[in-house]
Amino acid sequence: MSFLKEFKEFAVKGNVIDLAVAVIIGAAFSRIVTSVVNDLIMPPVSLLIGNKGFINFYDPLKDKVRSLLAANPNLSLEDARKAGPVFAWGNFVTEVINFAILAFIIFLMVKAINSMKRRQEVVTPLVPLASAEVVLLSEIRDLLKVK
Repeated sequence: MSFLKEFKEFAVKGNVIDLAVAVIIGAAFSRIVTSVVNDLIMPPVSLLIGNKGFINFYDPLKDKVRSLLAANPNLSLEDARKAGPVFAWGNFVTEVINFAILAFIIFLMVKAINSMKRRQEVVTPLVPLASAEVVLLSEIRDLLKVK
């Protein structure tokens, strides 16, 4: 089998195409969840903890950044990173919240899909196999009904 023919067989299998569609939809869905966290959840949290914004919580790791932070207590994470290395724990917490929301939504989707699959499955009762005597007696009964 040639390399191209083998690749074509691999690429057009249903599972590969399904996976590609899932990755594309997952990437778009991830952007939606990021927007929900950054635009809807974090602003009220930021109001509770101060106008600095949750993502801007960090610890400076160099004296240059510490001196800039001392001069400007509301120094953004972006500006602090330009000055030197920082331990951006607020950004990390934001990403953990993104992940938790995404995982929960995916769990709900899988749960809904499994529920729909269970509803679609037709449960057929198992009929015990009849013995030869029962089959013969059933045939005799049917013949007597006809007469």
